[in-house]
Amino acid sequence: MLRDAITAFAQTFSPAYRRVLLRSVGLAIGLLVALGIGAHYALTYFVTLDLRWAEITVDILAAFGIFIGAIFLVPPVTSLVAGLFLDDVAAQVERTDFPLEPEGQALPIGRSLVLTLKFFGVMLAVNLVALLLLLVPGVNLVVFYVANGYLLGREYFQLAAMRYRSEDEVALMRRHHGVGVFLGGLVIAAVVSVPILNLITPVFATIFMVRLHKRLSRQG
Repeated sequence: MLRDAITAFAQTFSPAYRRVLLRSVGLAIGLLVALGIGAHYALTYFVTLDLRWAEITVDILAAFGIFIGAIFLVPPVTSLVAGLFLDDVAAQVERTDFPLEPEGQALPIGRSLVLTLKFFGVMLAVNLVALLLLLVPGVNLVVFYVANGYLLGREYFQLAAMRYRSEDEVALMRRHHGVGVFLGGLVIAAVVSVPILNLITPVFATIFMVRLHKRLSRQG
């Protein structure tokens, strides 16, 4: 698994994936900026103060709070971006690294959209809970890594595996290899927790999980 992760990380920055990586990062940044502007506008709109220094203080605190919140919003935002680029990235991995094996089939657009929105909703809820636990030292980090490790591993593996299998088959395989999928999710969660680097998550996680699915498939 460590070799899969290292290979996936190196491939993420390779010329073959550079175009989709730039598009993915650009879209993720755009969504985060839009959310930040919306949150800042809402805070300044509903909080009005007569004193200039108080307004400046509120602006600074709001900006800091939005920055911290953005860290916890990266997992759901990148999960939303992943749904747009997963099939392109997965197909490239299959053609490049597994040329002798059949290429997977992209999910129908409707089904892919439903799964992506479901993934986004769950990730958003979990990370909002982790954000609310920010004032509880240590607990929020445990929640962040364990919850994101489980969810990121589960969903990215499912999206990669469903190019070859039905949802029931994927669920059975995921349960059979639960520990491996969870550990893979923790690797992705570790990348997600690093500011700026976490913007590569959709491409890195897809490459990683396609390789992991291929390896686990050979194990039976």
